[in-house]
Amino acid sequence: MSHKKAQPQDFNWSELGFEYHDLPYRFRAYFKDGKWSDGALETDSNLPVNEAATGLHYGQNIFEGLKVYRRQDGGANLFRPDRNAKRLQNSAARLMMAPVPEELFLRALKEVTKANKDFIPPYGTGATLYLRPFEFGGGPVVGVHPADNYVFEVYATPVGAYYKGGLTPTAYVTNEYDRAAHGGTGAAKAGGNYGASMLAGDEAHAAGYSDVVYLDPRLHENIEELGSANFFGITKDGRFLTPKSPSILPSVTKYSLLEVAKELGLEAEETTISINDLDQFTEAGAMGTAAVISPVGSITHHGNKHVFYSETEVGPWTQKLYDRLTAIQYGDEKGPENWAVDVPLD
Repeated sequence: MSHKKAQPQDFNWSELGFEYHDLPYRFRAYFKDGKWSDGALETDSNLPVNEAATGLHYGQNIFEGLKVYRRQDGGANLFRPDRNAKRLQNSAARLMMAPVPEELFLRALKEVTKANKDFIPPYGTGATLYLRPFEFGGGPVVGVHPADNYVFEVYATPVGAYYKGGLTPTAYVTNEYDRAAHGGTGAAKAGGNYGASMLAGDEAHAAGYSDVVYLDPRLHENIEELGSANFFGITKDGRFLTPKSPSILPSVTKYSLLEVAKELGLEAEETTISINDLDQFTEAGAMGTAAVISPVGSITHHGNKHVFYSETEVGPWTQKLYDRLTAIQYGDEKGPENWAVDVPLD
């Protein structure tokens, strides 16, 4: 059963949520007999999948997420897509899947964007065109071993500003669930990581929290991630700290903000951060593609609530970091070389 195809006139760009819309085009390529096809744009949003595909049974499915930003001059930017290409390759290696060549990955992003250019939200609406590259094992396999053929696709959907009311601090809580095993797939963007997080997230939401603070799987002491985002804290002595662990997904936003923090005059470091040392921070936040930065108002651990800068107002450093990074993404300010990548729309 197909979704109704979206039309540009269907959208009030300023009122968009973070939802799927069936756009006219997606890009699809196939790995078979040891090589990738050239790939092409396709109109059908449904995929025929063999019932014994490893993507359905054995978790051979990985994905990425990035956005297309409409510039003030009417053009469009991708933000550091080469980092997403490399991360998808690293995820593929961890799950014994065929890596997607960077050239194919980048061409797919640009073709999908150009084909769906009428769905890139206007500059100033806070909305963007979200791109979802993904790959899964399509070959029929009964025993537990890798598939011999794979599907790579990029689809697009317009999404609204993550925060309707601007940057608003929210509350997080620790619990007993682990996001990833030590030595597991935490550093890969594997679908199973997200499926396993749903119960923990749902329990946190039901208790009135924004999401879960995941601690390291060995000691349950050191902060790893906040929901599906990376954590950062600003210390009283002007340091931007973010957790270092082999179980953490290497966020494109995190590594970008590490550089922006240094540019703004903060010391920046990946390091171990104990849940018992929260009082060293004056501000805290979660980092990711969807929201860029989500200010953390408080973290509750074993019933003890720690409040950072404010539960209602964004901190000054968090605001500066957000403003600088989004200005680069939208092309309002020049950033480091190859961060904002123009996408030809003609």
